[in-house]
Amino acid sequence: MLNGTNSEKCRDHITIVLKFMDLDYALRTDEPPVITDKSTVEEKANYKKWERFNRMSLMVMNRTIPMTIKGVIPDKVNAKSFLTKVADWFNKSDKVEANTHINKLINMRYNGKGNIREYIMKMSNLVSKLKALKLKLSKEILVHFILISFSSQYNLLKIIIMLKGKSGVPLSSSVTVSEKKRD
Repeated sequence: MLNGTNSEKCRDHITIVLKFMDLDYALRTDEPPVITDKSTVEEKANYKKWERFNRMSLMVMNRTIPMTIKGVIPDKVNAKSFLTKVADWFNKSDKVEANTHINKLINMRYNGKGNIREYIMKMSNLVSKLKALKLKLSKEILVHFILISFSSQYNLLKIIIMLKGKSGVPLSSSVTVSEKKRD
């Protein structure tokens, strides 16, 4: 099912499904001219074929898209432009998602409950989500966000992490050592 985080993956999945079902004709070819009285038998057959594959492709696509998104896409659209409009709509929502992840990262605070390593992994996961949205944050910035998120009660841990970081020891190793010292 299409959601705010998987538009490209969903688009690829739809395309593959349509290809396997041999329904991708409407995606591969442009819409032929509308049938008129002067259309040849071949033109009429070509239009009917395209129209059938377009309708079937749209039916498959509609099954993968939530109702909230369907309202944004116009009813009179062909399969090829439908995929384009969905991609455009999600490109706009990617900015909102990136903003949400950045705000979470900035506002996260370690409350002293739970494993510090798991907390750091949550922050690292947010950075990975930002990277998937083509917004890269360096490891150094992540370390600073992590250190800022610890209360003053963890000043010793902050110092240990900063010293270990300068010596080239990975952050996760620093946390393991400092967690053992804290226990």
